Amino acid sequence: MSQMRQVPELSLKDFTQGNEKQRKQFIDDLFVGMKDFGFINLRDHGIDSNLLKKAYELSEKLFNLPTESKENYILKDSGGARGYTAFGKEHAKDSPVMDLKEFWHVGRDPIEGDPSAKYFSKNIWPKEVPEFKELYLHLYSELDKCAFTLLKALTYPLELAENYFDKLAGGGNSVLRMLHYPPIPEGVDPRCVRAAAHEDINLITLLVCASSSGLQLKDRDGKWLDVETASHLITVDAGDMLARITNDVIPSTTHRVVNPENTENKSRYSMPYFMHAHPESVLECVPSCRGAGEKYPPIREHDFLMQRLREIGLLK
Repeated sequence: MSQMRQVPELSLKDFTQGNEKQRKQFIDDLFVGMKDFGFINLRDHGIDSNLLKKAYELSEKLFNLPTESKENYILKDSGGARGYTAFGKEHAKDSPVMDLKEFWHVGRDPIEGDPSAKYFSKNIWPKEVPEFKELYLHLYSELDKCAFTLLKALTYPLELAENYFDKLAGGGNSVLRMLHYPPIPEGVDPRCVRAAAHEDINLITLLVCASSSGLQLKDRDGKWLDVETASHLITVDAGDMLARITNDVIPSTTHRVVNPENTENKSRYSMPYFMHAHPESVLECVPSCRGAGEKYPPIREHDFLMQRLREIGLLK
């Protein structure tokens, strides 16, 4: 049982620029944090704070557009993979009520002739916010690089080749989500929360510090803990795909976003980056984690993703 009651804070520079001892310590702390706790906070990640600040300014501008304008950017039958997803559309798996949020997805653009192109939708860009495309493509690229660096660090304790995740997730359908939780409307179903308890679908999630509090994680002892981070930190958590290939050695982390108190009933903005495996890659247990036997049968990433999107209401 974990005795930690505070999210571990690590410096990515210890891995990318540190000496052998610093690199080893980072690798050990990352693995222990993800395995025994579920989240880590990352500093020195190399993503410019001004870029993050500007991203939040544009996100607020986007979601302040009239509803009818935002709904022009809904991509039909995409499972919310690109563009706008309206308020109240998504729900947690097995939840009877919708989450109180709206969001926008930016992803990797399909490359003509690439076999994965058939799985990808093209990005949609809001003409009302002209700076949006350039800034978010840049932020997407920066978060993508950071995620691959973290996954590379995990190859050592998992006894994998250094390029294992490059092959598994290279060209994957990862998405950057701009999230808006509006003030809680009057008369809403009392069971509804901003984001009900859930686990992420993907390999790992990089969560840029949100505009206000509300995020809680359930640690491995089953206790809900508030996650409060400084603006220069990125919170990293494990998703279902990583749990699946590690046979739950690194379990997927349960988390939620709770409703604010009445005195704090204002908008909340956040920006998670969801790192996915390649659509045609197979999610199967890595040899070092087999133990007494594999809990999950191998499954193609795209099939797993479609299954999970149906479970949360984004696909029929």
